[in-house]
Amino acid sequence: MNKTILTLTSIEICAGAGGQALGLEKAGFEHLALVEIDKPACNTLKFNRPNWNVQNIDIHFFDGTPFKSLNIDLLAGGVPCPPFSDAGMKLGEHDERDLFPEALRLVTEIEPKAVMLENVRGLFNKKFDGYRESIELWLNEHGYETDWRLVNSSDFGVPQLRPRTILIAMKPEYFKHFHWPHKKIKPKTVGQVLYEDMSSEGWLFADRWKELANDIAPTLVGGSKKHGGADLGPTRAKKQWAELFVDGKGLANSPPVNGYEGMPRLTVGMAAKIQGFPPEWQITGKKTPAYRQVGNAFPPPVAESIGNKIKDAIINGQSEQRSKSKAERVFP
Repeated sequence: MNKTILTLTSIEICAGAGGQALGLEKAGFEHLALVEIDKPACNTLKFNRPNWNVQNIDIHFFDGTPFKSLNIDLLAGGVPCPPFSDAGMKLGEHDERDLFPEALRLVTEIEPKAVMLENVRGLFNKKFDGYRESIELWLNEHGYETDWRLVNSSDFGVPQLRPRTILIAMKPEYFKHFHWPHKKIKPKTVGQVLYEDMSSEGWLFADRWKELANDIAPTLVGGSKKHGGADLGPTRAKKQWAELFVDGKGLANSPPVNGYEGMPRLTVGMAAKIQGFPPEWQITGKKTPAYRQVGNAFPPPVAESIGNKIKDAIINGQSEQRSKSKAERVFP
C-alpha cells in the first residue's frame, strides 16, 4: 500500500507558505511543482523542503502542458480570497485577482484525475451562486464531477474556527469513491496549544494565562498586503483575541519573559501553530511578510484529512478499473 501511495502526484498553485502542500504531503502526495508568486513564501517552501520544485512565477505564465503526459493525480491550490472575502469589495469574477479562470485553464492543460481548490467562506454568499455554478458547469463539460463544501478547520483539530469553502472535482471513475471526512477532532484551546511557548522564557503568569485562554482562536486574519500589518487583524478580531487574554495589536519577536505584565502578544511561530503548522515547519523572513504567509495559509490538518479522502478515491478507482480489466480478459 505504501508503494501505491508514493506514486500519487500533485501540482499545486498559489502554494503560499505550504499549508496545503504540507498536508497533502502527509496524505501521500508527491509534489511535482509548486507555483507561488510571493518570493518570501517561496523562500519558506525551499527552506523547509529543498527538494521541492518551487516555481516563483505568476500563475498566468505557468504552463501545465508539460505535465499532461505524467498522468498527474491532483491539481490543488488556494486561489486568492480577496475577490470573495467579506473584508473586501466582493467583486468576484470582476476582480483582477480572481484566479479561478487560471486554475480551470490548468485543468485542461494537465488533465489531472482530481482537483481541490480552497477559498474563503464568502464564496458561498448568494451573490456568487451563479459564479460557482458556472465553474461546476465548466468542469462537468470537461469530464469532471464536482462537489462544494463549507468546512470548519476546528472540526479537524485546528484551534480556530477558520471556515473554508472546498471544491472537489474528479473524473467520474474516481469521484464515485470520494467521501468527505466525517470524523470530527476536538481542537485544543489556545492556552493548551501555546502554553509551552508562553512559558519558555520563564513567564510566571503562564499558568494563569493558560486558564484564561480557554477557547479556540478567532479566525486568524491579517494576511492582506493592503491592510495586513504585523497584527492580528481589524478591531473586531482584536477584541476577540483580548477575550483570550492575547494582545492582537501587534506581534512579538519572542515569548514573554519573567516580570512581563499584561496581555502577551503572539510570535509568528505561535500564529503558525494556531494555523495548524507543526513546530518544525519554519516560516522564514521578516516579521510582517512572515505573518502574512501565516495569515493566508490553509491549515495543514484540513488539507491532510481531505487529501486522504482524495487519495482513497483515486486508489479505489484504479483498483476497480484493474479488476474490470482483468475480468474482461478472463471473460471476453
